[in-house]
Amino acid sequence: QVQLVESGGGLVQAGGSLRLSCADSRRRFITFPMAWFRRAPGKEREFVAAINWDASVTSYEDSVKGRFTISRDHAKGTVSLQMNSLKPEDTAVYYCAAQYEYEMPPNLQDMTKYHYWGQGTQVTVSS
Repeated sequence: QVQLVESGGGLVQAGGSLRLSCADSRRRFITFPMAWFRRAPGKEREFVAAINWDASVTSYEDSVKGRFTISRDHAKGTVSLQMNSLKPEDTAVYYCAAQYEYEMPPNLQDMTKYHYWGQGTQVTVSS
């Protein structure tokens, strides 16, 4: 059964913005780190951004720093990724992911720590 559902992808011109949202409908992961990863055509899945359970710590892949912002809303059970100044190289399928084990400090960038994944949402940036 689906735990995480992404939305907000689409087609945008370079320099534009999109906001991705990930719904944790059962609020099952509100005490765990969550993240966004992406897979570009012909490439491996890679880390994009992550946030710890209380949003006190965030982490970003170098190429998106200053352009993307991750946030979470516990009341709504959502994690969002605001993407500004989009570039054609940001074109990928974006996946929401959640950890489900407690670790101190949490390892936010390690893909193997994330055990629950959404189906992905396509983001296409045209030049």
